[in-house]
Amino acid sequence: MGREFVDLFDRWADNYDDTVSGVEEEYQAVFHKYDQILKEVADRATGHVLEFGVGTGNLSAQLLSKTDQYIGIEPSEKMREVAEKKLGVPIYDGDFIAFPEPKTKVDSIVSSYAFHHLTYTEKNQAVEKYRQLLSKGGKVIFADTVFLNETAKNDMINAAKGKQYYNLAEDLETEYYPTIAELTEIFENNNFRISFEKLNDFVWLFEAIK
Repeated sequence: MGREFVDLFDRWADNYDDTVSGVEEEYQAVFHKYDQILKEVADRATGHVLEFGVGTGNLSAQLLSKTDQYIGIEPSEKMREVAEKKLGVPIYDGDFIAFPEPKTKVDSIVSSYAFHHLTYTEKNQAVEKYRQLLSKGGKVIFADTVFLNETAKNDMINAAKGKQYYNLAEDLETEYYPTIAELTEIFENNNFRISFEKLNDFVWLFEAIK
């Protein structure tokens, strides 16, 4: 469930924070206002928080400043090592679908820059599971690259190629970046109310309430 990307993230662990800080020109627009994007997610999270795709722990750090009821899930061993050193808390091995489940209901499920690793079917499987884990009124709060429609996605791919951002173009073509319509369908079919807010040219924040 997105595990095919683990080797990539093991290799990326040592310089991921450099990438999100804007060192790589190709990805500057993707990570534009990165810290503010994480803050938007963290500010909406309440109560018992479950985070998927912890990475190097940047969103986690903001969450832990607000709550001690926190569980972090990350499939990459190298990323877990970086995050645990940074945060001083355990991060558990798992992905969006297969993970150590909390013993009690959670109030907020959060993630940043990660949900696109799942196929459409896997996204639906994950959301079905989250409905069971969340308390009444609980929320899924994700920030990730999302497109208005397939035309907008193709336009962004062509723009990346025009700038010779070939790594970015390949990412956009090979990963499972959703459209707003796809996410709306998945969450509404699982009895969530979902809303969207655009945060940069690539990233949208979507909040789904049970």
